Amino acid sequence: MKKTLALAGVTALVGSALVATAASTSAAPPQPKPPTEAQAVSRSDSLIDARPAAIAAADGESYTAYRTKVDADGDAHVRYTRTYHGLRVYGGDFAVHTDAAGALTGTSVGLAAPLTLATTPKVSSAKALTAAKARFEGTRTANDQPELFVDASTGHGRLAWETVVHGWAPDKQTPSHLHVITDAITGAHIGEYDEIESIAGTGASVYSGPVAVETTLSGSTYSLIDPTRGNGRTCDMNNGTGTCTTFSDDDNVWGTGANTNRQSAAVDAHFGAAVTYDYFKNVHGRNGIFGDGRGVPSRVHYGNAYVNAFWDGAQMTYGDGSGNAKPLVSLDVAGHEMSHGVTENVVSGGLTYSGESGGLNEATSDIFGTAVEFHAGTTSDPGDYDIGEKIDIRGTGAPLRYMYNPTLDGSSHGCWSTSTNSVDVHYSSGPGNHFFFNLAEGTGATAYGTSPVCGTAAGVTGIGREKAEKIWFRALDVYFTSNTRYVNATTPANTSRAYTLSAATDLYGLCSTEYKAVQAAWTAVNVAGNDLECPVANDFSVAVDPTALTLDPGASATVTVTTASVDGEAQTIDLTATGVPAGVTATFSSPSVTAGETSTLTLTAGEDADSGQYTVVVTGTSPATVRRANVALTVNGLPGCSGSNASDVAIPDNTTVESTIVINGCAGNASSSSTVEVHIVHTYVGDLAVSLVAPDGSVYSLRARSGGSADNIDATYTVNLGGEVADGAWKLRVQDAANLDTGYINSWSLNL
Repeated sequence: MKKTLALAGVTALVGSALVATAASTSAAPPQPKPPTEAQAVSRSDSLIDARPAAIAAADGESYTAYRTKVDADGDAHVRYTRTYHGLRVYGGDFAVHTDAAGALTGTSVGLAAPLTLATTPKVSSAKALTAAKARFEGTRTANDQPELFVDASTGHGRLAWETVVHGWAPDKQTPSHLHVITDAITGAHIGEYDEIESIAGTGASVYSGPVAVETTLSGSTYSLIDPTRGNGRTCDMNNGTGTCTTFSDDDNVWGTGANTNRQSAAVDAHFGAAVTYDYFKNVHGRNGIFGDGRGVPSRVHYGNAYVNAFWDGAQMTYGDGSGNAKPLVSLDVAGHEMSHGVTENVVSGGLTYSGESGGLNEATSDIFGTAVEFHAGTTSDPGDYDIGEKIDIRGTGAPLRYMYNPTLDGSSHGCWSTSTNSVDVHYSSGPGNHFFFNLAEGTGATAYGTSPVCGTAAGVTGIGREKAEKIWFRALDVYFTSNTRYVNATTPANTSRAYTLSAATDLYGLCSTEYKAVQAAWTAVNVAGNDLECPVANDFSVAVDPTALTLDPGASATVTVTTASVDGEAQTIDLTATGVPAGVTATFSSPSVTAGETSTLTLTAGEDADSGQYTVVVTGTSPATVRRANVALTVNGLPGCSGSNASDVAIPDNTTVESTIVINGCAGNASSSSTVEVHIVHTYVGDLAVSLVAPDGSVYSLRARSGGSADNIDATYTVNLGGEVADGAWKLRVQDAANLDTGYINSWSLNL
């Protein structure tokens, strides 16, 4: 199904949530019948037409329903892919969530704002292909022609080329399908990732002991083909990289448990595929890895002394390890790799295999690989929270990763930080793994290891592995988008914390024990959020009116701050305001009130106040808890055609930030020789790309990534803005596209 959206009558939403109207307390209406999948898609299509702002829609876009899930209670979740003027939008996927009656209950969206960009490249496809080939390490065998597309993986769109280069990695045994992303306007290298994601007869396996395996009899010969699980087969690569021969046997007794018997590793792989299939079907109701009942092909004895296992989108492949002595066919490795298949079939395009989204991809596979190991219940390889402990890939007897304390491997991040987005995905998986362990087993000393908390976070009491698994799968199944991250300043709703809280609400109720445990487990790994604070004893609420206001220089405006007692005894509440820009003062008529009383917040803009758009946070603090309410504040510049903003804006690694100047009282269009003066403090300006965003969303590049290791940007740029209306909110957009060095926007000014 494809729909082209006509932008008529945009209805704005607050974030991606809607406020529900309370139902009448008279006789309960009859319960709506759950919709069919086709009905759910039709309803979602209509909602997209009626409320395009809910999905950050733009003119010239089309949407295709990718996957639909209808819950038993009639709630429906429809995932879509997006095109922009005919171009694929990478990171533009979204999901529409509706209730049984077809009302919109929310959306999952990766875009920070509607797309506004030109679609004509300045860099040719030939140049993009040359650049992509230069990035390939190993032996190239072929390449696809570059595809022009919109890269919105950061939440903002940019025109880019994607080139896929095929071949072999430097080890000459691992296949490689390297995707290289090149800026189609500047020619800059944006990023890259490899789509190869590494790591009832009877049988004696290498790791799992004696197990039952399903086989197929033809004549008098049995084959390792599982007829009960979509005919998944296991075959022998004969320590090569070409032909794979299905294992066969005449007595249906497979392997000896010793690696010297080639069937033994095949039993592990065949058993691992069966257990993984059963786990997703019996625990989560998913019909196999692909969702359609097909079995997974498994290839064993791949390559010579090949110390790896990988999922290539269609099948599992296992090497025999160092010296061909330790095949990588353990249960958690099998479950891990095949879970990549679940992720890429559930989320359109999968969780992008780089940065934090790639870390969540790897964490998902570690979580479900561990779950498969527990689900199998074998005595030879009992469940634990070590990853790959049987295969000794390091040669030291140590596991690959430790979920209870990821830092033990020497590379993984156990706590989220601004640098988590910059490390290898196997290491950025750490916060997700650590979160899951804390949610399932709790922090501190446990039967599986000691889990530390990050910083001054409170300890966590686990809710049990089964509940934790269901919450994670639900979040993946209906909420995650391709560019979901741990922390996302651009689109705070598109985070693993927000989506797992939505999943916990669906399964166990808002503010349930499980919901609160999800909050605590994320906080314990330094992943904060702006989610609902659940009621506590002696609770209170804070509200503001109005929720948005505009100040001219030299003017004042007031906000009524209302408090109310929600539970227990009325508390004394101390009021503060944060996020107030430079040149603006905030005063309360009563900085301390008793719950139920009001106070007046007065905001006054000086003549030199920084123009822009800000969020002023009104915080009420009592001995029992903290509650907040936000005021959207716009500060106009002095009447005229120029403005400035000296409020600092931090620029973390691998993020895009913005600072705003509001021009007010500048008649007509801007000048064709407008100037933008920029002052950025940064220790490596070669990381930065700087743009000016007009009020209508048009983007003007001021500076591509250049300057290498030089410090700071202090420059004035002349820009032809003659086609832009001058009045409105202008934004300086700064992208940090690398790791290690950070800085901040110090100040900038605009003269139109």
